[in-house]
Amino acid sequence: MLRLTGFWFLGPRPPAARVAGKKLGLRKVASGVSFPGSASPKALNIFDRNLKRKQKNWAARQPDPMKFEYLKEEVGSRIVDRIYDVARDFPLALDVGCGRGYIAQHLNKKNTLETEIPTVTVLADEEFLPFRENTFDLVVSSLSLHWVNDLPGALEQIRYVLKPDGVFIGAMFGGDTLYELRCSLQLAETEREGGFAPHVSPFTAVSDLGHLLGRAGFNTLTVDTDEIQVNYPGMFELMEDLQGMGESNCAWNRKPLLHRDTMLAAAAIYREMYRNEDGSVPATYQIYYMIGWKYHDSQARPAERGSATVSFGELGKIHDLMSQGKKPQ
Repeated sequence: MLRLTGFWFLGPRPPAARVAGKKLGLRKVASGVSFPGSASPKALNIFDRNLKRKQKNWAARQPDPMKFEYLKEEVGSRIVDRIYDVARDFPLALDVGCGRGYIAQHLNKKNTLETEIPTVTVLADEEFLPFRENTFDLVVSSLSLHWVNDLPGALEQIRYVLKPDGVFIGAMFGGDTLYELRCSLQLAETEREGGFAPHVSPFTAVSDLGHLLGRAGFNTLTVDTDEIQVNYPGMFELMEDLQGMGESNCAWNRKPLLHRDTMLAAAAIYREMYRNEDGSVPATYQIYYMIGWKYHDSQARPAERGSATVSFGELGKIHDLMSQGKKPQ
């Protein structure tokens, strides 16, 4: 049985804001101030974080924001499944970029205890975690880290706030997310305007994610991919939902707007290339799930190089030995 005695939500905050260190036992951190495990001063500045905060605030103020939350709720449920795969209790957990707190909601649904998991909400920047070292037993993050400018630095900070033998379980969009929309916009813009600009934000490649986790100091890594396909009446309905999710493009090199003719051409290309038999169009969301542990002496470690007692060359003889009723030495 999983037991959580405390769950902290970390939500977005203006990058220039300060977080009080005296309240809630937090350490004082301001954007741009470095500390052990903090973001590199040479980190790429790909995304307009201030614009992303405005996009998410706008989405949260809509009359019916829950109609756009289907994807985040589903991914939150899948993260909870992975949490329950870990056979241990987590007295204190942190949700980085919590949104509406779907991970905690699904944990409460599966919780066999009569009381809900107590939660605390902290407004801060995901790129500058305002917590002391060795604070949390579990850190989770669902569909938030793909908007971080310095992903290696963010992973290092997550490891910093984890206790030894603590675990990080996260999910983020992968490189093939919305490839249908990306291709349609590029083809239409090239045809109508003689070139194209990026209209879908860049994503991390799965081949790099394991390396980034290892570079951040995590052990016993697990990275797997999944795809969620959602059908829409058309391209414009997809773009409306992305805006409602707060997932519109916020890259600095984005193009401010597209001409009406280009948009109509992109919608026609999208339907022509990808439409389903019922007339709807699919949108693919590729999700990377990652698990990494902070080092502790009790963890299993690989044997020393050269300590093996059986050669790989002997593996071919196993079948013969078993058929003779002998055990390999």
